[in-house]
Amino acid sequence: MSARILDGNAIAGSIRKDIATVVAARVGRGVRRPGVAVLLVGDDPASAIYVKHKRRDCVEVGFKHDIRHLPAEAPEGALVDAIEELNGDGTIDGMLVQLPLPAHLDAPRILERIAPSKDVDGVHPYNIGRLALRQPTLRSCTPKGIMALLERTETPLRGLAATVLGASNHVGRPMGLELLLAGCTVTTAHKFTRDTPAHVAAADVVVSATGQAGLVRGDWIKPGAIVVDVGITRDRNNRLHGDVEFEAARERAAWITPVPGGVGPMTRVAMLQNVLQSAEGR
Repeated sequence: MSARILDGNAIAGSIRKDIATVVAARVGRGVRRPGVAVLLVGDDPASAIYVKHKRRDCVEVGFKHDIRHLPAEAPEGALVDAIEELNGDGTIDGMLVQLPLPAHLDAPRILERIAPSKDVDGVHPYNIGRLALRQPTLRSCTPKGIMALLERTETPLRGLAATVLGASNHVGRPMGLELLLAGCTVTTAHKFTRDTPAHVAAADVVVSATGQAGLVRGDWIKPGAIVVDVGITRDRNNRLHGDVEFEAARERAAWITPVPGGVGPMTRVAMLQNVLQSAEGR
């Protein structure tokens, strides 16, 4: 067996075209373009690249975009003031604060200042709570993008065993909630889990989001499983690696995401979908 590749670049590109069509129709009816704001604090190189990609995506789909770059030493009050201004801006349907933030800033407290209706990252406690109560509104972007990838496999998820590796607030926890909502029997493996290989080996769907290169060995994968690799790390030679031993896992899985080009593009396009959802609901 050799797994089929879930090409996030191609799928996200198709979704962006659909969004652009909706935006063009809105403008044609005399309705304003959806607007999104991104707040970047400091000069983290990876964050700068992510924001550059988001800007490019917004241009492609026709969104109004407001990219604000604050210095690394900016006090928390300055960032909160920017958030409050954007909360009250009727032309902005969504905003996000690019993470990670400098160490002197309290990220959870800052993210809670974003109006839940504009939280297009889907990480506000209100939006995570709605997902937990099976009443989702704006969904966390990476899990939302992963669910779109799983949909492309045309595999009925109800009743399948799913293992999520990692329990972060941005990916692991909401990912488990998404899979539970889809009818899966969900296991979350984390740093205290005693037998992670056994939980992976029992899973029909594996989502790994640990950021530990090569953590998931190919021979752990159940034959015919769907494998989604969220992790991405760069080695000394500047090569990118995922959590999963790709080539070995590919020989056992039915579907697998590449790194890069799998989950990353889907995370970005999920943000665009959230912005459009917010705009259409206002």
